[in-house]
Amino acid sequence: MWLEKLHLTYFKSYEEGSFTFGERVNCLVGENGSGKTNLLDAIYFLALTKSAFQTQDALTIHHTADFFVLDGIFRKSGKGTQITCSLQRGQRKVLMSDKKSYERLSDHIGQFPVVLIAPDDTDLVRGISEERRRFFDGVLAQLDPSYLDDYLQYNKLLTQRNSLLKLFAERNYLDEDMLETYNEPLIGLAQRIYAHRQRFMDKYLPLFRKYYAYLSSEREEVGIAYESEVAVEDFGAVFRRHRARDLHAQRTSKGVHKDDYRFEIDGVALKKFGSQGQQKSYVIALKLAQYELLADEKETKPLLLLDDIFDKLDDRRIHKLIELIDDGFLGQVFITDARPERSHRILDQVQADVRFFEIGK
Repeated sequence: MWLEKLHLTYFKSYEEGSFTFGERVNCLVGENGSGKTNLLDAIYFLALTKSAFQTQDALTIHHTADFFVLDGIFRKSGKGTQITCSLQRGQRKVLMSDKKSYERLSDHIGQFPVVLIAPDDTDLVRGISEERRRFFDGVLAQLDPSYLDDYLQYNKLLTQRNSLLKLFAERNYLDEDMLETYNEPLIGLAQRIYAHRQRFMDKYLPLFRKYYAYLSSEREEVGIAYESEVAVEDFGAVFRRHRARDLHAQRTSKGVHKDDYRFEIDGVALKKFGSQGQQKSYVIALKLAQYELLADEKETKPLLLLDDIFDKLDDRRIHKLIELIDDGFLGQVFITDARPERSHRILDQVQADVRFFEIGK
């Protein structure tokens, strides 16, 4: 699977732009601020219906405009599919496949898998648990439509229950029956999501360890400990016992929205004891394991987006990534770099077809 054409209208820094990409390696070069990362984000948005870098869709509209349109041609087994995404300020996103609108945006997720490696990925290590949950939920959403359905429904009910708790607190009363209409489905969804995540980790962890060993020459033992309050035998009873705490805090205190993934190296916390090099290898191994799992489950190679990767990695790790391109493991790759001479020097080693695009000129 690969992206052949992309047209942007009023997306982020682009008033308009058209690109025809190569099937293997596409290197986007240009000065900082020229729009390289924004172009990667357009590809990400077209594949996943959201920005990789902005939490609000409206922030992806060019500052002089009231809308954006992204239009691309993805190819699978020789067949082209036109995907169009548009957004008007104050309105809902519209997503079309071959000019036919999706009934639900979530039906598109996973059709054109994508993996992004970006400079701020080390926030997965250093940041709060929400960052790690967001990463793994994103992987699972591309892998399994049933997980995405459960996840979206859980978050919808969670928001409604929290609003109800706030209402009870403001009006100083409690309706047990009304609260229970949210408790029961939330508990069931939490248990299903926990089971999804646990099964996923059983598949994912061996792949992750394989890629960390590949990148680090097997110098350390690494692990990921999935931690969840839902793992207890009678989570439903635990959930209900925290009703008084929930009422006082005006939010739901127990559930899979509190899960975390503890990153370990040689049995200790990576965040506290891992070097910068170890953290970088760890994060790239997370993404490469994501890539292989998606490729296997979807039976197609995801797009790989590498943002500013040459600035962040040493020569040894760069060489390892180049090996993965040359041995055919990776499919279509997009790379951004602010130093064209460096990109040419590194990518001259690649046997696969490489195309260069000067951005901002």
